[in-house]
Amino acid sequence: MPLFTSRKQEKKVKVTFSNGLLLVERDNGKQQAFPLDFFPKLLNATDEEREDWTQTDKGIHFNKLDLDVSF
Repeated sequence: MPLFTSRKQEKKVKVTFSNGLLLVERDNGKQQAFPLDFFPKLLNATDEEREDWTQTDKGIHFNKLDLDVSF
């Protein structure tokens, strides 16, 4: 009988900011770019606020900004 676990595999992403863009790189190498103009909270955020994020099932949640970005 196979052993099943309820633990989901966590997908890893890399989040960076450059030239007015939020850049998300997935573990398979695919990149997506989002203009920060779409997210005024991120546009005006401090580095500390931008660095405090967690990955969710649908994208990224910036904890200190209470902001979700889906991809």
